[in-house]
Amino acid sequence: MSEHDVRAEIDTTVPHSARVWNFLLGGSDNFDVDREAGRTLLRLFPDFAAVARTQRAFLIRAVRHLVLEAGIRQFLDIGSGLPTADNTHEVAQALAPGSRVVYVDHDPIVLAHARALLAGATEGTTEGATDYVHADVRDTGLILEQAARTLDLSQPVALMMLSVAGQLTDDDAPEDVVARLLEPLAPGSHLVLSDGVDTNPALVEAVAAYNGSAANTYQLRDPERIAGFFAGLEPVDPGVVPTPAWRPDAGAGEPPEGTGVVSAVCGVARKPAPA
Repeated sequence: MSEHDVRAEIDTTVPHSARVWNFLLGGSDNFDVDREAGRTLLRLFPDFAAVARTQRAFLIRAVRHLVLEAGIRQFLDIGSGLPTADNTHEVAQALAPGSRVVYVDHDPIVLAHARALLAGATEGTTEGATDYVHADVRDTGLILEQAARTLDLSQPVALMMLSVAGQLTDDDAPEDVVARLLEPLAPGSHLVLSDGVDTNPALVEAVAAYNGSAANTYQLRDPERIAGFFAGLEPVDPGVVPTPAWRPDAGAGEPPEGTGVVSAVCGVARKPAPA
């Protein structure tokens, strides 16, 4: 897709999830319509920006665990969104320079930023690699085919899906989408997944308002349904828990949500070897 095609495909008349998320994280890569949607979310659910920051903190902790404790050196980050601070490749390659990361997103503005991010990158070096696939999460065959240009799928891969399954409707059979992405990955691969839950009335109201005007709607689900995405995998302690409660950093200002209303749950799990 050429730069002209990318610009033509960017719709600034409706909010897009990557740009709204960028606004909530304090970024500048968004438009008036995205900022208005973000302000609506914050008005109805003032903790929404904190939820976005909490998820980014979970990403950092999960990648750190995968690199330092699980020995993972390959990452497939689906629905990566717009680059901010502490992206997957930055965290992984700071700990293990040889790490290889492939980002996947379908928003054309993310494609434009990915090209800038990857400009000048050198392939085939010992310092790792970073690549980008412009695809919808439903196009699992295309994603895996293109990711194989950078990743060795015969070796363990971390499949990162943060706030992505919620962008799939039940008609999309999200469990099947996750299973199709995991199926060709080698034993020892890991699934890292988090999503918003439907147990918080204020969050349910805010997301319903957002869905009324958004280009891509978001589906909140029951925590048990989200835990089902990890079926057949070996959970990493502490299992599927409220996002701030997954191995929180001491003194990081992220108290577990155990006594309050949970907004999102997350987990990390390992793909076992065939029986």
